[in-house]
Amino acid sequence: MSELNTQKFCPEELATAFSLNGKYQSCYTIEHGHINDTFVLEFENERAEKEFFLIQVINVNVFKNPDELMSNIIGVTDFLRKKIADANGDTNRETLTVYPSKDGKPYYLDSTGRYWRCYNFITDAYTCDTMDSPEVFYNAGKAFGKFQMLLDDYPIETLFDTIPNFHNTVSRFAAFKKAVEDNLSGRLDSAREEVDFVLAREKDAGILLDLLGKGELPLRVTHNDTKLNNVMFDSKTHEGICVVDLDTVMPGLSLYDFGDSIRFGASTASEDEKNLSAVEMSLELYESYVKGYLFYAGKSLTENEIKYLPFSSKLMTYECGMRFLTDYLNGDTYFKTEYPEHNLVRCRTQFKLVADMEKKMSEMERITTEAYESIR
Repeated sequence: MSELNTQKFCPEELATAFSLNGKYQSCYTIEHGHINDTFVLEFENERAEKEFFLIQVINVNVFKNPDELMSNIIGVTDFLRKKIADANGDTNRETLTVYPSKDGKPYYLDSTGRYWRCYNFITDAYTCDTMDSPEVFYNAGKAFGKFQMLLDDYPIETLFDTIPNFHNTVSRFAAFKKAVEDNLSGRLDSAREEVDFVLAREKDAGILLDLLGKGELPLRVTHNDTKLNNVMFDSKTHEGICVVDLDTVMPGLSLYDFGDSIRFGASTASEDEKNLSAVEMSLELYESYVKGYLFYAGKSLTENEIKYLPFSSKLMTYECGMRFLTDYLNGDTYFKTEYPEHNLVRCRTQFKLVADMEKKMSEMERITTEAYESIR
């Protein structure tokens, strides 16, 4: 449990702060988040029915401007809610709802300086931390694809960059080169092969940004953390019904979201698998996701975005591995580690995936083209 979790808080205080009706019953912690501390509060309303609310402490070490952060989230969720309502969807289950505090702000600042926010809690739904089947990945692809499609005409100029240069691979490469030069950890000799791997692919870093700069790729609303466990699945239908964890929603490329999904979800092993022979990019899982994603998003993406879907998978994996290696060389100052070589192991799994994607790129391109043609 994190440091913030161990600090006492009063559920009744939060209920009053957010004008939550009913009698407080219980509270439990959701542990799988890495940034914010998350709790579920249970109340009993006047009809003796249970009501649940999701409460979070905003991590201001990561998100230093809570007002801009919440402006992005409220803007996107309000926009989604209108689209969902127009399509006769369920606005209580298909998007998050931010409950304002009683003073009208999108958060409550308590006496200890903690920023709290409150969301609706989606019941009769679940998340997945591991890939159980291609069907799960297909449904996740549909959920993220629908998220992208619904936000196609969102006024992008109203969004703040909550984490500047988050997926700027050129910037990430520059930080990597500095880490190599500084060698703050003294570990450079143990990672020479991995350093050479990154350097050999420097030209890949700027490809998408160059296309954006030339106007050949559009700037869009992007989620920027499209892991499998950021989709809520309906307990009965097992369809992906809601995309959650919207803290990193900001302007970016749709290709960032797609590529990161494949990096995380189409791998046959975990991020810290030491046995590299177990690590590869599953073409079956890639095909499942691209079909699900294009089911919705294919209606709004440009031809250039479709063309670069396979490459984006490689680029986001390359970038992630580079970040792990940068942190290893800097002395493990960003990612949490469980042992000294943890970040080195992580970067090796990512680079094994990159190499495997390079071998399978023509197949990935074929699968993508066929999936796109099937929905045109």
